[in-house]
Amino acid sequence: MQPIKLIAALCLGASVAACGGASDMATRNAPFEVTPPASGVVNAAQIQGQQALPVTVEDIRVSVPKTLKSTESNSYYPRADIVWRGDPVGDRHAQVAAIFKNAFAQGTRDMTGATGVIIDVEVIRFHSLSERARYKTGGVHNMVFNLTVRRASTEAALAPTRLIQSDLPALGGLAAVEADRVGQTQKVRVSDHLAHVIQQELARFVVR
Repeated sequence: MQPIKLIAALCLGASVAACGGASDMATRNAPFEVTPPASGVVNAAQIQGQQALPVTVEDIRVSVPKTLKSTESNSYYPRADIVWRGDPVGDRHAQVAAIFKNAFAQGTRDMTGATGVIIDVEVIRFHSLSERARYKTGGVHNMVFNLTVRRASTEAALAPTRLIQSDLPALGGLAAVEADRVGQTQKVRVSDHLAHVIQQELARFVVR
């Protein structure tokens, strides 16, 4: 009986270890878009366990095509490519471009890798909340863009262009009012989120 019990115990232990390993692998390999971002912007070195990232960002080029439809409609879910109320009424295309450029600059400013790169961004969708949705229901900041990372010296792409969908929960009602009161405006939250996104995306690169 003792050998049988020993074999059973070993099988049980192997089964538990396999489950733990599978769970860990699934977490590590999950696409960044479904991984909740940390609050605020982390230091670049923290992304890879205190190892320096492989690149230094020399330029950030953001395109927000004029073909993208923008709207000031105050319906709960405006039908448009660009819905943004975190800046005063104005050129929403230019405002979105500035958000991406400034957020990506913030997220990459501590990167000091040996390879200089250029980040090309083409915004596909930037759908935030109308005033009505923000002060009633909340929702999602839905941001979709193409990302191409190029070697600065040659402008050759280091990898194929990637389509990134990066969503951030959008506060509504009293939570939105309180966030504004303490300085966590829509623009601050979206910018911090995008800064974290670009850190995660660049941490994927292995420069050869």
